[in-house]
Amino acid sequence: MEKTTSNGTGGSAGRSDWNRRSVQDAVVIFGVAVACYACAEYFSLFDVVSRLHTAHTGWAIDDVAVVCIVLSVALAVYAWRRLQDVTQEVQARRAAEAEVGTTIERLNDARRFLDAVVENVPAVITVKELPDFKYALINRQGEKWFGIPREQILGRTAADIYPKATADVIAAHDRVLLASAEPTVFGEHTVATPHAGTRVLAVSGVPIPGADGMPQYVLNVLQDVTERKRAEARIEHLAHHDTLTDLPNRTAFNECLQGTIEKAAAEGTAFAVLCLDLDRFKEVNDIFGHAVGDGLLCEIAKRLQAVCEGAFLARLGGDEFTIICADGPQPPATEALADRILRAVEGDMEIGDQVLQAGLSIGVAIYPNDGTDSTVLLANADAALYRAKVEARGSIRFFAPEMDQRLRRKRALQHELRAAVARAELSLHYQPLASIAGEVVGFEALVRWNSPTHGTVPPTEFIPLAEESGLIISIGEWILREACREAASWPRPLRVAVNFSPVQFRHGELPALVHSVLLETGLAAGRLEVEITEGVLMDDFNRALSILRRLKNLGVRIAMDDFGTGYSSLSYLQSFPFDKIKIDQSFIANLERNPQSAAIIRAVIGLGRGLELPIVAEGVETKVQLAFLTREACDEVQGYLVGRPEPIENYSEFVGRASKPGALALAG
Repeated sequence: MEKTTSNGTGGSAGRSDWNRRSVQDAVVIFGVAVACYACAEYFSLFDVVSRLHTAHTGWAIDDVAVVCIVLSVALAVYAWRRLQDVTQEVQARRAAEAEVGTTIERLNDARRFLDAVVENVPAVITVKELPDFKYALINRQGEKWFGIPREQILGRTAADIYPKATADVIAAHDRVLLASAEPTVFGEHTVATPHAGTRVLAVSGVPIPGADGMPQYVLNVLQDVTERKRAEARIEHLAHHDTLTDLPNRTAFNECLQGTIEKAAAEGTAFAVLCLDLDRFKEVNDIFGHAVGDGLLCEIAKRLQAVCEGAFLARLGGDEFTIICADGPQPPATEALADRILRAVEGDMEIGDQVLQAGLSIGVAIYPNDGTDSTVLLANADAALYRAKVEARGSIRFFAPEMDQRLRRKRALQHELRAAVARAELSLHYQPLASIAGEVVGFEALVRWNSPTHGTVPPTEFIPLAEESGLIISIGEWILREACREAASWPRPLRVAVNFSPVQFRHGELPALVHSVLLETGLAAGRLEVEITEGVLMDDFNRALSILRRLKNLGVRIAMDDFGTGYSSLSYLQSFPFDKIKIDQSFIANLERNPQSAAIIRAVIGLGRGLELPIVAEGVETKVQLAFLTREACDEVQGYLVGRPEPIENYSEFVGRASKPGALALAG
């Protein structure tokens, strides 16, 4: 039987009758479960069950169990979902913390990078904080430039560090920055620094705004351009000054000359251009070396500077100096200056271990009489210099119109000489060399030039021009080939002598040329005699010596010509086995008037005898000279007494083309 509960609902004592459970109860149970789920974090299970049992006293134990099971499931579901939420929240928090850490590390890396950049920028960077303009930041370059630790800079103002004048300039710059509110370049300034002396700075700056948009800091960038400015000044100096003497160079001279011309034209005044050249400077270089030559140039420059007294002095190159004399009336002012110059270079000059004497030749051209442009003025002064060197070394010559004619002739000759070989204007004359007994032993080939414009041009005029222009290379080759070809055709095996210029030794392969010409012409090497002067050995001794040895290995004979002139050195005779020594004709010409010439000739003949070298006397023109040479046992003679330079046809009998070889009656 069913029992009736106290509230009249049927069912057993420990069970609930689900079939008879009202819908209301089910809704209540479900609602309670939902409420428990929603309020689980605020209420415990026991309290919920206790309250349900109190509210529904008619529920049996199975009803309570069902409710507990439902609540347990609900709480389990809630706990599971809550666990998920907590897990996700923890993971999100950890991810956020990791991201914040990464961001902080990136910010720290960026800060370290920026700090490193600022520290290593090769310029002074400073930041001053407003309104007191105290230094808030300074990089390593700034610390080095100030010369004091940054701890002693930060928190101080420019007035605390710099002298007042410099601090005032800095303060003015800062005020300009604040007023402009834009990056500003202040250019270059000379600043007296606390520990680095006077420096040149390129300054720029910019104000830095704060959070409110108002300037809070002032940033300055200072580049020390002192060394750059020094380098630029040095380059500028080198571009306008001679590196050896530190005098103005050709570029500076041309600029000064042009400016002086313009000023003189505007004011109607006159000035002078002086061209100076050292006498025999090349010989100093050749004998004592370039170091001594450079020392001599420096000493000359120093002495010229001392006497120029405001005149513009320049070195154009080599031993050429120029002066612009624009002060005082002309020409008296220039004459006085030239006299001072000549006196200044008089006397001995100690250059290293050498005691030298140097002379100067001076040529002068005056504006506007001798030219109104720089080219003409300089050319005319150079023409006057050339006249001074030709007529009297160590003298002064003012330009004269006839000098211009000579200069034009020189240039015309140089121009025409280039085509002289191609036009067959050059020819060879031959001068005999004879033994002291009168027998012809050979001929010296001497070049002659018959110009269609200028007529017969003497060798003393066109040979220097050929050497100066380099034409002597081609002319010398033509002389060698023509002389060898001619000598190879002589029936008698006489020697033929050819002069070689120092220029030929400096350029080209001379031994190869000689060998080629000998093979081409068929002349025996022993019949060719190469004559050189001391200048060949002076130019480049080692190179010349090598060439001479190679020529001698070919079988060619080598003669020292013009021995006794210039700076004759016995070491040359010791260094190379010459085949012959030729005494310069200047000693022979003075033989009858100067006892010293006789002594020199006697000494050279004795030297040749000791070295077992034949001695040839050049320029023998009188029987008295021949008699002296005969008494001194000179080996060979050459000169007008023996025979003049003439076409070889005039000496046919001596080369064996006549029926009977002739002899020279020297003793008669």
